[in-house]
Amino acid sequence: MLDYIKGSIAELNPAYIVVDNHGLGYMINISLNTYDALAKLSKDEIVRLYVHEAIREDAHLLYGFADKRERELFLLLISVSGVGVNTARMILSSMPVSELEVNIGSGNVAVLKSVKGVGAKTAQRIIVDLKDKIKVAGDALIEETGQASGAVFEEALAALVMLGFTQQMSQKALKKLFKQEPGISVEDAIKKALKMM
Repeated sequence: MLDYIKGSIAELNPAYIVVDNHGLGYMINISLNTYDALAKLSKDEIVRLYVHEAIREDAHLLYGFADKRERELFLLLISVSGVGVNTARMILSSMPVSELEVNIGSGNVAVLKSVKGVGAKTAQRIIVDLKDKIKVAGDALIEETGQASGAVFEEALAALVMLGFTQQMSQKALKKLFKQEPGISVEDAIKKALKMM
């Protein structure tokens, strides 16, 4: 089982990369998220791609990811009945990982359905199967709003839970607030969240 491949970029386009590893060229299928991360690098620069090997009767295909988090989400997606490797790659190419996690966690069928090759039933199945398997609240918000806002979010959440509100209800109120006011202070976040609950 391959975990990652490290080597220089021999060829790069939005659908795949060829990584030169000691004279062997590995053709690795990638998502647009990974392409964006790699496109910033110069040719011949050393890269490390986390990989998944899909073995079929007629081919051994490699799928590569710039970080482990994207690969984990890819593996979760292909564990859903009716979602193959190409559909999973299409889903990951359509939005950033943190946004996809938020959409799955919030049950946003419409966004998933808008991805080419994903119908209403598949979108619902993805949400039902994966909603409890992904971390949405703090982690995704830290990525979306930056580390400082993430720390403020966590502090405000802890305070609301100590005041006796459920974690889920507190997260919902804070997420709404932080989308409207990313630079909000802990005190204001708590005060405004209390009015919302």
